Amino acid sequence: MNETKLLDQVKYPSDLRKLSKEDLPKLAKELREELIDVVSTTGGHLGAGLGVVELTIALHYVFDTPKDKLVWDVGHQTYPHKIITGRRDRIRTLRKGEGLSGFTKRSESEYDPFGAAHSSTSISSTLGMAVAKNLSNNSNHVVAVIGDGAMSAGMAYEAMNNAGAMKSKLIVILNDNDMSIAPPVGAMSSYLVRLLSGKTYFNLRETVKMVTSAFSKRFKDKAGKAEEFLRDIVSGGTLFNELGFYYVGPIDGHNLNTLIPVLKNIKNSKHNGPILIHTVTKKGKGYKPAEDSRDKYHGVNKFNVVTGEQTKSKTDIPSYTKVFANTLVKHAENDTKIVGITGAMPGGTGMDIFGKKFPDRMFDVGIAEQHAVTFAAGLATESYKPFVAIYSTFLQRAYDQVVHDVAIQNLPVRFAIDRAGLVGADGPTHAGSFDITYLSTLPNFVVMGASDEAELVKMINTSVSINDRPSAFRYPRGNGLGVKLPDINEILKIGEGKIVKEGKKVAILSFGGRLMESLKAAEILEIKGISTTVADARFAKPLDKKLIMDLCLNHEVLITIEEGSIGGFGSHVFQMLAERGIFDKGLKIRSMILPDQFINQDTPENMYKVAGLDAKAIEQKVIDALKSNIVIPKIKNINNK
Repeated sequence: MNETKLLDQVKYPSDLRKLSKEDLPKLAKELREELIDVVSTTGGHLGAGLGVVELTIALHYVFDTPKDKLVWDVGHQTYPHKIITGRRDRIRTLRKGEGLSGFTKRSESEYDPFGAAHSSTSISSTLGMAVAKNLSNNSNHVVAVIGDGAMSAGMAYEAMNNAGAMKSKLIVILNDNDMSIAPPVGAMSSYLVRLLSGKTYFNLRETVKMVTSAFSKRFKDKAGKAEEFLRDIVSGGTLFNELGFYYVGPIDGHNLNTLIPVLKNIKNSKHNGPILIHTVTKKGKGYKPAEDSRDKYHGVNKFNVVTGEQTKSKTDIPSYTKVFANTLVKHAENDTKIVGITGAMPGGTGMDIFGKKFPDRMFDVGIAEQHAVTFAAGLATESYKPFVAIYSTFLQRAYDQVVHDVAIQNLPVRFAIDRAGLVGADGPTHAGSFDITYLSTLPNFVVMGASDEAELVKMINTSVSINDRPSAFRYPRGNGLGVKLPDINEILKIGEGKIVKEGKKVAILSFGGRLMESLKAAEILEIKGISTTVADARFAKPLDKKLIMDLCLNHEVLITIEEGSIGGFGSHVFQMLAERGIFDKGLKIRSMILPDQFINQDTPENMYKVAGLDAKAIEQKVIDALKSNIVIPKIKNINNK
């Protein structure tokens, strides 16, 4: 067990501030070792947290948190922050049911003033806090820490542009932990940065402004350029200066002797307006397997601390993500018009596999989903076949582009929607809950949901062949079911589902990944003497109207089930039935969807149990419907076409 004498003294940041500066490097070592030990047993995000250990200590040491607000962008870098803000005793519940969230969460701690699991929100949110403090005459500080790729998103620059025009004091820490956007950091640079961030330089700058205001515009312009030239030689902060930020950096984000004086200077300055401090850190810092890893151990399974070896899956069944990637590669070998696009998630979406095979045809646009969609639309206008691989939860950020740039123009962009449904340890921020609803409402779209990996292959094949409109296919996180995969020539008929199991009394119509649970429920119902049909809808749009009408005419109960919110597949089925006219009594229709709540992290199995979408819940829904006296009148004179 690692020795944690100093860390044991720090339950909250107020305890941290009682330590001497000389103790802080030792505390950083203990905190880093604690983080490694924790994540080795829980799994989760490791590399980003290792890179901000010193920065976390310095920020809580200098600022009076939680009175001073500290907002972390991309919450997966906050494990060290959680450990020293009263949550160390629960840190090994990280990402588990009823445990700590893997991200910042307002309801979890007063030290988390803003929840962040998606990226690039910190500057916008802290600007709102800063303005609120000004309006309330509150002098406390507001600090945003943005990094780990979050500066690649347009929202960050929108916020900076707005902040630059205001006089609210806002401190932004740019945690540059990948490829530095500035010259290497050295001792001289650190010395000059401390000088430039100090009271003397701030006062000198303001004095120069006052003096030059009395002279001609030409003199003022030259004086201003001279000052910016001096600062830019040291820092390279031209871009941020142009956005209205006072730029300080780059500085070594692992050197507490530099970090603490700079942060104190900035905290105590009288500068009115936003300030950006550029720190350079190393993702995975202090743990060699992480430092040597290509992705710096971004997200890991449980692992051996000594060797760094991660726990491997005990199954040889490929993940849905890998099935998608390998199938797309096969198509791209035969079709040079196929290109792949992702937003900073090549590994998570399988686009890294595609990119290795076709490096000139795979485009990682960074955390810029809006751009990714419109970029794909542009490719589609030139007869290319773009596949945009984005998690369901991240595609939400590009909805306007999906509507305006793709759907209205009827462009054949293909959306590969990974992480459909409930995703487990990442919790509600990463759940794919809404894509069925937000895509199925759009004219021109084809929306498919895979019930297993074989169906996923068929849907990829089908999307390749759709050249007259946009299409999307959704699939869950995790491994498939182990079924045999079809070849790439097997194409689905658009809008056609299939009967998987035939019965007479009850029909269960599943869209997406709940088909196996539907079959389990049907087995139980059969034992109880309730003859049950199970069908795979395959398409939420267009609906298989003939299949649905046949199920309605030949069964007493129809249950629709999906891994999505209200307004999706079931809602479209109900709408279609209502439009066809209903007479007499007979049919009982029920819809099973995700409940009207955000479901906290747990295993996917437990989350679906909470959601009421497991086999037991399906069985109970059928029994309740059969017992109910509330019926929808049976349909007469149906046009089944």
